Amino acid sequence: MTSPSTRSAEVHHHHRDVTGGWLRPAVFGVMDGLVSNASLIAGVVGGGAGAQAVTIAGLAGLAAGAFSMATGEYTSVRSQSEMTLAEIAVERREIARNPEAEERELALLYESRGLTPELAGQVAHQLHRRDEVAWRVHAREELGVDPDDLPSPWVAAGSSFLAFALGAFVPLLPFLLGFGSVVAAIVLTAAGLFATGAVVARLTRRSPVFGGARQLLLGTAAAAVTYGIGHLVGAAIS
Repeated sequence: MTSPSTRSAEVHHHHRDVTGGWLRPAVFGVMDGLVSNASLIAGVVGGGAGAQAVTIAGLAGLAAGAFSMATGEYTSVRSQSEMTLAEIAVERREIARNPEAEERELALLYESRGLTPELAGQVAHQLHRRDEVAWRVHAREELGVDPDDLPSPWVAAGSSFLAFALGAFVPLLPFLLGFGSVVAAIVLTAAGLFATGAVVARLTRRSPVFGGARQLLLGTAAAAVTYGIGHLVGAAIS
């Protein structure tokens, strides 16, 4: 019979990866691609442009938006990671320069979370026996980050680029296939908005119907406003 000291812990559930840095830019990219390109196309159609102009505008919006999203995501995630690494470097220098004070700081933090002073001191002392362990613990406890699992700027940029391009392609597809009417684009965009909202809600364990309806409402409102602006501008300059 396996003794309690050698028996491994049972795993009754598992968690999904919520720190990989891909879900937020991917979701944001799809939503932004759908809404922004559908709104752009609606504005151009509202201004009285023909199918060729709408197609060119849609392709330009897809390319410009995808590269803009990727660049923005890469820069923001990279900057955040660099700032985090700089703060970790400060923490490592402090541990090397004044280990007793840092150990006491960690003990006080554990006390604030409910440990007795004696136990908090023992835990902090054990963790400070190795510098490589100590600075990682301080990073997690004080900065709230895992230094071994920082989000990748390349993953964020790639996810954002592909997701935006996919979303922006949906309202453009009917015009690429030769449909001159905006009705097909509206139907496809509405379906894409609802489906994307439902999938995101499913991932976050919310109601797919509510998530889909919410995204459909927001996207439709944005496209309607842009169509109205395009119509007014088109009428004014015609």
